[in-house]
Amino acid sequence: MVTLLFLLLSSIIPFTFSTSLPPLLPVDFPDPSIIYSPQNRTWYAFSTSTRTKNIQVASSPSSPWGPWTLLESVDPLPDPGGWTAGPFSQTWAPSIVSIPHATANDTKYVLYYAAQLPSNSSAFHCVGAATSSTILGPYVPLPSPLACPLSRGGAIDPSGFLDPATGKRYLLYKVDGNSLGGGGSCRNTVPPVRNTPIMLQEVRREDGTTLVGEPVQVLDRDEGDGPLVEAPDLWYDAEAQSYVLFFSNHCWSEAGYSVNYALNGTAGTGQGVGGKKGERALIRTMGRDGFNLTAPGGAANWYDEETGERGIVFHADCEGGFRCMFGAGVRFKDGRLEVFSKNGMGDDDDVVDDDAKV
Repeated sequence: MVTLLFLLLSSIIPFTFSTSLPPLLPVDFPDPSIIYSPQNRTWYAFSTSTRTKNIQVASSPSSPWGPWTLLESVDPLPDPGGWTAGPFSQTWAPSIVSIPHATANDTKYVLYYAAQLPSNSSAFHCVGAATSSTILGPYVPLPSPLACPLSRGGAIDPSGFLDPATGKRYLLYKVDGNSLGGGGSCRNTVPPVRNTPIMLQEVRREDGTTLVGEPVQVLDRDEGDGPLVEAPDLWYDAEAQSYVLFFSNHCWSEAGYSVNYALNGTAGTGQGVGGKKGERALIRTMGRDGFNLTAPGGAANWYDEETGERGIVFHADCEGGFRCMFGAGVRFKDGRLEVFSKNGMGDDDDVVDDDAKV
């Protein structure tokens, strides 16, 4: 079992909502993921539940930079499944993958999500999946969860990944150890402090829901991460021959929350990641990235085939006590990632390179 250990600097910074980066969607839209539908020529973003929806959806017909519109009448997961606490409880961090079939018009979609368990285990979440023949659903849940390590705290924050170097498909998720923690920040800074490992589970390429073998641990928290690491999202860059693992650390409700990444230079291992090459804090509260955001986290990557651009969507604190969806471009420069924003004309603006070594 391969483990990546990270030691990241953190500090307590006062909250502020003065930001030089406007949100892509100025509503409460935490834990966003993003997917492009070539059939509809539309980008879609999916987000954590509200009191009236199990999953939120927004769309952008032009590009991942927007303009984005919240689809107020759409709930792609009207029933999260019989193994959950039911509709409008806690359905978190959706991630959608497309499973192409014989023809372009015969695509199946798989929605991964974390859902609260029924009342006798309501402190825990597990990772489930639902399927649909259309991108907006309705999605039909599988009868049981895909990952549910209750003795270790359950599982949250799923994301799907198709490895272009090996052709294998994977599901990443966080073992939610801090749900068993002793208290403090995100319930996990007072002993006994629990591990919150990120796991990589192979699934059948043809369906995205049949488990293949056992999960592999690819990352875990260290003292510098505070109470947790979470929100994994994986990308393989063929030109750099490197896997990029985005993740968040510290507590989502505090200013120390941040978007981070780690690199693995060994392609084609069949495990996706393994073997640390480097790690960086990418977007931090009032950090050197110049965005002046508070508690950024939950990043999910996108790639625009028409423009060749790659970027991320993520959430950060915004007015009204919300966690709005923001976006940034990402690219390699001198062996590391840099992030950049877009101005209204679509040109690069405020190009930054977070070169703080940790």
